[in-house]
Amino acid sequence: MGEPRARVRCVPAVPCWVSLMARDLDVAQSFYGPLLGWTFQPGPDRWGPYLWAVVDGVEVAGIGVAAGDWQPPVAWTTYFGTDSADRAAEGVRERGGTSAVGPLAFDQGRIVLAADPAGAAFGVWEGEPGVENWMKDPGAPVWIELRTPDPFAAALFYGEVFRWDDQDIDHFGVQYEHERVVLRSEGRTVAALCAVPGAAPHWEVFFSVADTDRAVEEAVKLGGGVASPAEDTPYGRAARLRDVEGGLFSVIAPTAGF
Repeated sequence: MGEPRARVRCVPAVPCWVSLMARDLDVAQSFYGPLLGWTFQPGPDRWGPYLWAVVDGVEVAGIGVAAGDWQPPVAWTTYFGTDSADRAAEGVRERGGTSAVGPLAFDQGRIVLAADPAGAAFGVWEGEPGVENWMKDPGAPVWIELRTPDPFAAALFYGEVFRWDDQDIDHFGVQYEHERVVLRSEGRTVAALCAVPGAAPHWEVFFSVADTDRAVEEAVKLGGGVASPAEDTPYGRAARLRDVEGGLFSVIAPTAGF
């Protein structure tokens, strides 16, 4: 399969990596590979088997399984970049969140697993810094959205933990649009926080696809399911899906100005 030519870099203050905790790597590969055009490379296995998902030679996501008898829910985790995992973990606790795991060291840096005050799980990654944004190519994560009852309270929490007010305004911005608190990095939209009353708070990963309706059909053929049908949004046509093991994620065909 060849060596990947690049990895997504750790970009402080914004989501910059996503990872799936699956139950069976073969099952996950058989679903996501054909659906998103991924190939796979072996990754670090300190905490159990782990794969890099590769698009056009770039590692864009990870898939792991828990070691031992522990069986956590199948779910995608969004990781925010930081220049100090210790400071971020302390900030989570000081502001009413939960720092559940870490900081733990691994070959790409240090990570923390945490939850915000509303219960939405997320990760923190202190790694080699960079300014690269995710690709918009089909198969790459292109948008991350927090679905929570109170996005403004959430924005205060994440803004304080990741020091949004201290970021260079030429490279980072926060604004309100389309009923969402939106994060922009290097001129592109990368994440949003939106109000979803009654939903369990969580960060949802959106993967870029060329044709959303075709991706929905393919997901069903591969044994997945449709959690929310395809619809047009201000950022592109999107649909919410379930993988074969029940993990939730979304696909979107981004608009030209995304």
